[in-house]
Amino acid sequence: MSLRYRRAGIAKIIFLVILILALVIGGLIWLDFLGIIEGKEQMAPIKSLLGIESRDTVEEPFSPTLLDTDRLSKERLAIAVERRALEAASEELRLREAQIEQKESELSEKELSLKEKQKSLIEAISQYDNKVANLEQTALYMMGMPPNEAVSIMNEYDVRDLVDLLRTSERLSQEAGEESLVAYWLSIMPDKTRAAEIQRLLVEKPGLNQDG
Repeated sequence: MSLRYRRAGIAKIIFLVILILALVIGGLIWLDFLGIIEGKEQMAPIKSLLGIESRDTVEEPFSPTLLDTDRLSKERLAIAVERRALEAASEELRLREAQIEQKESELSEKELSLKEKQKSLIEAISQYDNKVANLEQTALYMMGMPPNEAVSIMNEYDVRDLVDLLRTSERLSQEAGEESLVAYWLSIMPDKTRAAEIQRLLVEKPGLNQDG
């Protein structure tokens, strides 16, 4: 074999070696660029020599932080829903308290009104009892007086008050088993018209007059 063929064979071998190295290095660089292998530190001198920039780190699509973020978002939503429910319940409670306060106020007013009516009734009964006691005392006093003097005093009475006094006198006489002086008093009254009116009221008007 001549020297020329020998040199051609050596050159071919060198070319093939360089081609293989280039394919290997290029393949490694490409695989690292795609993220299939990790060879940043080892490939850094070669990339720098060839002017190739390293790929940026890509965030993993299913990072654990994404799950935490989603969980926190759902918790915030649940808290917001619960807060709205609590606010609605609080508003309903406030309305019920207002209704209860209104009913309590109405009950207090009714209770006060009943107390006032009870007080008025007690006062009326007390006044009635006092009037009855006064009439009884006056009637007994009149019954113990001479008839003419008693009639003289009766002439100063209002007709209705006098009717109450005469009724009281009749009742006391009946309770004591004595004869009533009412008819006699009426017969000796100087004003016959007044006497007739009193007689009519004694018949027509039952019970005690409580006016005044």
